Amino acid sequence: MRADHLSSGAMLRVDGLRKAFGEKTVLDGLSFEVASGEVVSLLGANGSGKSTSLRCVVGLERPDGGTITVDGVSARPGETTGARSSGELARPLAPSEGVTARSAEAVPTVAMVFQKIHLVPRRSVLDNVCAGALGRLSLSRSWSVLAFPREVQAEAMACLDRVGLADRAREKAGRLSGGQQQRVAVARALCQRAQVLLADEPVSALDPAASEQVMNLLRSLADDDGLAVAAVLHQPDLARRFSDRILGLAGGRLVFDSSSEVTDQAVADLYRPALEALEAAEAAEAAVAGSTAPKESTDSATKEFA
Repeated sequence: MRADHLSSGAMLRVDGLRKAFGEKTVLDGLSFEVASGEVVSLLGANGSGKSTSLRCVVGLERPDGGTITVDGVSARPGETTGARSSGELARPLAPSEGVTARSAEAVPTVAMVFQKIHLVPRRSVLDNVCAGALGRLSLSRSWSVLAFPREVQAEAMACLDRVGLADRAREKAGRLSGGQQQRVAVARALCQRAQVLLADEPVSALDPAASEQVMNLLRSLADDDGLAVAAVLHQPDLARRFSDRILGLAGGRLVFDSSSEVTDQAVADLYRPALEALEAAEAAEAAVAGSTAPKESTDSATKEFA
Protein backbone atom coordinates (compact mmCIF):
# COMPACT_ATOMS: atom_id res chain seq x y z
CA MET A 1 0.00 0.00 0.00
CA ARG A 2 1.50 3.31 -1.03
CA ALA A 3 1.36 6.47 1.04
CA ASP A 4 -1.28 8.11 -1.15
CA HIS A 5 -3.63 5.23 -0.30
CA LEU A 6 -3.35 5.81 3.45
CA SER A 7 -6.11 7.78 5.12
CA SER A 8 -5.30 10.87 7.16
CA GLY A 9 -7.58 9.82 10.05
CA ALA A 10 -5.88 6.57 11.05
CA MET A 11 -4.70 6.26 14.65
CA LEU A 12 -1.56 4.43 13.48
CA ARG A 13 0.06 5.06 10.10
CA VAL A 14 3.21 3.29 8.92
CA ASP A 15 4.55 4.67 5.66
CA GLY A 16 7.48 3.29 3.65
CA LEU A 17 9.10 1.55 6.62
CA ARG A 18 12.56 0.13 5.90
CA LYS A 19 14.79 -1.96 8.13
CA ALA A 20 17.82 -4.13 7.49
CA PHE A 21 19.95 -6.26 9.78
CA GLY A 22 23.35 -6.26 8.15
CA GLU A 23 22.84 -7.24 4.52
CA LYS A 24 19.43 -8.79 5.14
CA THR A 25 16.50 -6.52 4.32
CA VAL A 26 13.64 -7.25 6.71
CA LEU A 27 11.27 -4.37 5.89
CA ASP A 28 11.22 -3.09 2.33
CA GLY A 29 9.01 0.00 2.14
CA LEU A 30 6.15 -1.38 4.26
CA SER A 31 3.04 0.80 4.62
CA PHE A 32 -0.18 0.14 6.49
CA GLU A 33 -2.62 1.80 8.87
CA VAL A 34 -4.87 0.92 11.79
CA ALA A 35 -7.88 2.99 12.81
CA SER A 36 -9.30 3.44 16.28
CA GLY A 37 -11.75 0.66 17.03
CA GLU A 38 -10.16 -1.63 14.45
CA VAL A 39 -8.38 -4.98 14.78
CA VAL A 40 -5.80 -5.66 12.07
CA SER A 41 -3.96 -8.99 11.91
CA LEU A 42 -0.58 -9.51 10.25
CA LEU A 43 0.01 -12.89 8.61
CA GLY A 44 3.13 -14.21 6.95
CA ALA A 45 5.94 -16.73 7.22
CA ASN A 46 8.75 -16.33 9.73
CA GLY A 47 11.11 -13.62 8.56
CA SER A 48 8.47 -11.73 6.58
CA GLY A 49 8.80 -8.64 8.78
CA LYS A 50 5.66 -8.90 10.91
CA SER A 51 7.24 -8.68 14.34
CA THR A 52 9.95 -6.27 13.24
CA SER A 53 7.35 -3.82 11.97
CA LEU A 54 5.60 -3.81 15.35
CA ARG A 55 8.92 -3.49 17.19
CA CYS A 56 9.73 -0.44 15.08
CA VAL A 57 6.37 1.11 15.94
CA VAL A 58 6.81 0.57 19.68
CA GLY A 59 10.42 1.79 19.62
CA LEU A 60 12.25 -1.48 20.27
CA GLU A 61 13.93 -1.27 16.86
CA ARG A 62 15.01 1.82 14.95
CA PRO A 63 13.85 1.79 11.33
CA ASP A 64 16.28 2.80 8.60
CA GLY A 65 13.65 4.78 6.75
CA GLY A 66 9.98 5.67 6.55
CA THR A 67 7.65 7.35 9.01
CA ILE A 68 5.43 6.20 11.86
CA THR A 69 2.51 8.41 12.85
CA VAL A 70 0.35 7.90 15.93
CA ASP A 71 -2.71 10.13 16.21
CA GLY A 72 -1.08 12.71 13.97
CA VAL A 73 2.25 12.74 15.82
CA SER A 74 4.98 11.72 13.39
CA ALA A 75 8.30 10.11 14.20
CA ARG A 76 11.15 9.72 11.73
CA PRO A 77 13.86 7.08 11.88
CA GLY A 78 15.73 7.32 15.17
CA GLU A 79 12.84 9.05 16.96
CA THR A 80 10.09 7.55 19.09
CA THR A 81 6.34 8.00 19.20
CA GLY A 82 5.88 7.90 22.95
CA ALA A 83 5.86 4.15 22.67
CA ARG A 84 6.06 1.93 25.70
CA SER A 85 6.78 -1.77 25.57
CA SER A 86 4.52 -3.75 27.85
CA GLY A 87 7.33 -6.30 28.03
CA GLU A 88 9.47 -3.89 30.06
CA LEU A 89 8.92 -1.55 32.96
CA ALA A 90 7.76 1.65 31.31
CA ARG A 91 9.82 4.77 31.99
CA PRO A 92 10.01 8.38 30.83
CA LEU A 93 11.94 8.82 27.60
CA ALA A 94 15.10 10.90 27.81
CA PRO A 95 15.71 13.66 25.21
CA SER A 96 18.49 11.55 23.70
CA GLU A 97 15.85 8.94 22.86
CA GLY A 98 14.00 11.18 20.48
CA VAL A 99 11.40 13.17 22.45
CA THR A 100 12.09 16.75 21.43
CA ALA A 101 10.00 19.90 21.77
CA ARG A 102 7.24 18.02 23.59
CA SER A 103 6.97 16.07 26.82
CA ALA A 104 6.56 12.31 26.82
CA GLU A 105 3.12 12.83 28.39
CA ALA A 106 1.97 14.79 25.33
CA VAL A 107 2.88 12.01 22.93
CA PRO A 108 0.29 9.30 22.17
CA THR A 109 1.09 5.99 23.82
CA VAL A 110 1.70 2.69 22.07
CA ALA A 111 1.86 -0.48 24.18
CA MET A 112 2.86 -3.99 23.20
CA VAL A 113 2.26 -7.48 24.52
CA PHE A 114 4.37 -10.47 23.57
CA GLN A 115 4.27 -14.21 23.14
CA LYS A 116 6.57 -14.63 26.17
CA ILE A 117 4.38 -12.24 28.21
CA HIS A 118 7.26 -10.86 30.35
CA LEU A 119 5.59 -10.60 33.73
CA VAL A 120 7.62 -10.62 36.95
CA PRO A 121 6.47 -14.01 38.30
CA ARG A 122 7.40 -13.40 41.95
CA ARG A 123 5.52 -10.11 42.15
CA SER A 124 1.78 -9.80 42.57
CA VAL A 125 -0.55 -9.44 39.62
CA LEU A 126 -1.38 -5.94 40.85
CA ASP A 127 2.28 -4.88 40.99
CA ASN A 128 2.81 -6.11 37.44
CA VAL A 129 -0.10 -4.03 36.20
CA CYS A 130 0.96 -0.97 38.22
CA ALA A 131 4.29 -1.11 36.38
CA GLY A 132 2.45 0.17 33.34
CA ALA A 133 2.17 3.56 35.07
CA LEU A 134 5.89 4.03 35.76
CA GLY A 135 6.37 6.06 32.59
CA ARG A 136 4.21 8.89 33.90
CA LEU A 137 5.41 8.93 37.52
CA SER A 138 8.08 11.30 38.75
CA LEU A 139 11.46 9.82 39.58
CA SER A 140 10.85 10.16 43.30
CA ARG A 141 7.49 8.37 43.09
CA SER A 142 8.76 5.58 40.86
CA TRP A 143 11.97 4.90 42.77
CA SER A 144 10.53 1.79 44.37
CA VAL A 145 7.83 -0.46 42.96
CA LEU A 146 7.12 -1.64 46.51
CA ALA A 147 4.88 1.35 47.19
CA PHE A 148 2.90 2.41 44.14
CA PRO A 149 0.70 5.47 44.79
CA ARG A 150 -2.89 4.69 45.72
CA GLU A 151 -4.25 6.30 42.57
CA VAL A 152 -2.03 4.04 40.46
CA GLN A 153 -3.20 0.97 42.35
CA ALA A 154 -6.82 2.03 41.85
CA GLU A 155 -6.27 2.48 38.13
CA ALA A 156 -4.49 -0.87 37.92
CA MET A 157 -7.40 -2.56 39.67
CA ALA A 158 -9.78 -1.03 37.12
CA CYS A 159 -7.57 -2.41 34.34
CA LEU A 160 -7.61 -5.85 35.94
CA ASP A 161 -11.37 -5.66 36.22
CA ARG A 162 -11.50 -4.83 32.51
CA VAL A 163 -9.71 -8.08 31.66
CA GLY A 164 -11.70 -10.11 34.19
CA LEU A 165 -8.93 -10.73 36.73
CA ALA A 166 -9.57 -8.28 39.57
CA ASP A 167 -10.09 -11.20 41.94
CA ARG A 168 -6.52 -12.43 41.27
CA ALA A 169 -4.82 -9.09 42.04
CA ARG A 170 -2.95 -10.25 45.16
CA GLU A 171 -1.73 -13.56 43.74
CA LYS A 172 1.79 -14.07 42.45
CA ALA A 173 1.79 -13.62 38.69
CA GLY A 174 3.73 -16.85 38.21
CA ARG A 175 0.87 -18.90 39.66
CA LEU A 176 -1.57 -17.92 36.93
CA SER A 177 -2.20 -19.94 33.78
CA GLY A 178 -0.69 -18.82 30.49
CA GLY A 179 -3.93 -17.31 29.26
CA GLN A 180 -4.44 -15.44 32.53
CA GLN A 181 -0.88 -14.12 32.41
CA GLN A 182 -1.44 -12.80 28.91
CA ARG A 183 -4.57 -11.00 30.10
CA VAL A 184 -2.51 -9.47 32.92
CA ALA A 185 -0.05 -8.23 30.29
CA VAL A 186 -2.97 -6.64 28.43
CA ALA A 187 -4.11 -5.01 31.69
CA ARG A 188 -0.59 -3.61 32.12
CA ALA A 189 -0.83 -2.14 28.63
CA LEU A 190 -4.16 -0.55 29.57
CA CYS A 191 -2.50 0.95 32.66
CA GLN A 192 -0.10 2.61 30.24
CA ARG A 193 -3.18 4.37 28.83
CA ALA A 194 -2.36 3.10 25.39
CA GLN A 195 -4.24 4.32 22.34
CA VAL A 196 -2.57 1.71 20.14
CA LEU A 197 -2.14 -1.89 21.31
CA LEU A 198 0.31 -4.13 19.48
CA ALA A 199 0.29 -7.88 20.09
CA ASP A 200 3.16 -10.05 18.84
CA GLU A 201 1.90 -13.64 18.59
CA PRO A 202 -0.22 -13.22 21.74
CA VAL A 203 -1.85 -16.67 21.54
CA SER A 204 0.80 -18.88 19.93
CA ALA A 205 1.75 -20.47 23.27
CA LEU A 206 -1.83 -20.84 24.54
CA ASP A 207 -4.37 -23.63 24.32
CA PRO A 208 -7.48 -23.09 22.16
CA ALA A 209 -9.72 -22.01 25.05
CA ALA A 210 -7.21 -19.46 26.36
CA SER A 211 -6.54 -18.24 22.81
CA GLU A 212 -10.25 -17.62 22.38
CA GLN A 213 -10.37 -15.58 25.59
CA VAL A 214 -7.41 -13.41 24.64
CA MET A 215 -8.66 -12.77 21.11
CA ASN A 216 -12.13 -11.94 22.43
CA LEU A 217 -10.50 -9.46 24.79
CA LEU A 218 -8.55 -7.76 21.99
CA ARG A 219 -11.72 -7.56 19.92
CA SER A 220 -13.61 -6.05 22.86
CA LEU A 221 -10.90 -3.45 23.49
CA ALA A 222 -11.29 -2.27 19.92
CA ASP A 223 -15.09 -2.36 19.87
CA ASP A 224 -15.84 -1.02 23.35
CA ASP A 225 -12.77 1.04 24.25
CA GLY A 226 -11.81 2.33 20.81
CA LEU A 227 -8.24 1.04 20.81
CA ALA A 228 -6.40 0.51 17.55
CA VAL A 229 -5.18 -3.10 17.72
CA ALA A 230 -2.55 -4.73 15.48
CA ALA A 231 -1.73 -8.39 16.12
CA VAL A 232 0.81 -10.77 14.59
CA LEU A 233 -0.83 -14.17 14.21
CA HIS A 234 -0.01 -17.55 12.69
CA GLN A 235 -3.61 -18.75 12.88
CA PRO A 236 -5.55 -17.67 9.77
CA ASP A 237 -8.81 -18.90 11.29
CA LEU A 238 -8.44 -16.59 14.29
CA ALA A 239 -7.43 -13.73 12.03
CA ARG A 240 -10.59 -14.18 9.98
CA ARG A 241 -12.87 -14.40 13.01
CA PHE A 242 -11.54 -11.50 15.05
CA SER A 243 -10.07 -9.04 12.54
CA ASP A 244 -11.53 -6.23 10.50
CA ARG A 245 -8.63 -6.49 8.07
CA ILE A 246 -5.81 -8.91 7.39
CA LEU A 247 -2.40 -7.83 6.12
CA GLY A 248 -0.30 -10.40 4.27
CA LEU A 249 3.47 -9.85 4.42
CA ALA A 250 6.26 -11.52 2.46
CA GLY A 251 9.85 -10.39 2.14
CA GLY A 252 9.20 -7.26 4.17
CA ARG A 253 6.53 -6.06 1.75
CA LEU A 254 2.77 -5.85 1.89
CA VAL A 255 1.32 -8.54 -0.37
CA PHE A 256 -2.32 -7.87 0.40
CA ASP A 257 -4.50 -5.71 2.63
CA SER A 258 -7.83 -7.47 2.67
CA SER A 259 -11.00 -7.85 4.65
CA SER A 260 -11.37 -10.92 6.86
CA GLU A 261 -12.80 -12.70 3.79
CA VAL A 262 -9.31 -13.22 2.37
CA THR A 263 -9.13 -16.48 0.41
CA ASP A 264 -7.35 -19.65 1.51
CA GLN A 265 -5.23 -19.44 -1.63
CA ALA A 266 -4.00 -15.95 -0.79
CA VAL A 267 -2.99 -17.10 2.69
CA ALA A 268 -1.33 -20.27 1.36
CA ASP A 269 0.70 -18.20 -1.10
CA LEU A 270 2.21 -16.26 1.82
CA TYR A 271 3.74 -19.41 3.27
CA ARG A 272 4.60 -21.19 0.00
CA PRO A 273 8.17 -19.82 -0.39
CA ALA A 274 9.05 -20.83 3.18
CA LEU A 275 7.51 -24.27 2.66
CA GLU A 276 9.38 -24.77 -0.60
CA ALA A 277 12.65 -23.75 1.06
CA LEU A 278 12.01 -26.24 3.87
CA GLU A 279 11.23 -29.02 1.39
CA ALA A 280 14.39 -28.21 -0.58
CA ALA A 281 16.49 -28.33 2.59
CA GLU A 282 14.98 -31.67 3.58
CA ALA A 283 15.60 -33.05 0.09
CA ALA A 284 19.22 -31.90 0.19
CA GLU A 285 19.68 -33.47 3.61
CA ALA A 286 18.17 -36.73 2.39
CA ALA A 287 20.44 -36.70 -0.66
CA VAL A 288 23.52 -36.24 1.50
CA ALA A 289 22.40 -39.05 3.81
CA GLY A 290 21.74 -41.30 0.84
CA SER A 291 25.11 -40.64 -0.73
CA THR A 292 27.02 -41.44 2.45
CA ALA A 293 25.07 -44.57 3.44
CA PRO A 294 26.57 -46.95 0.81
CA LYS A 295 30.08 -45.78 1.65
CA GLU A 296 29.55 -46.50 5.35
CA SER A 297 28.12 -49.93 4.46
CA THR A 298 31.10 -50.72 2.21
CA ASP A 299 33.57 -49.60 4.86
CA SER A 300 31.88 -51.83 7.45
CA ALA A 301 31.98 -54.84 5.13
CA THR A 302 35.66 -54.25 4.34
CA LYS A 303 36.52 -54.16 8.04
CA GLU A 304 34.52 -57.34 8.68
CA PHE A 305 36.44 -59.39 6.08
CA ALA A 306 39.82 -57.87 6.80
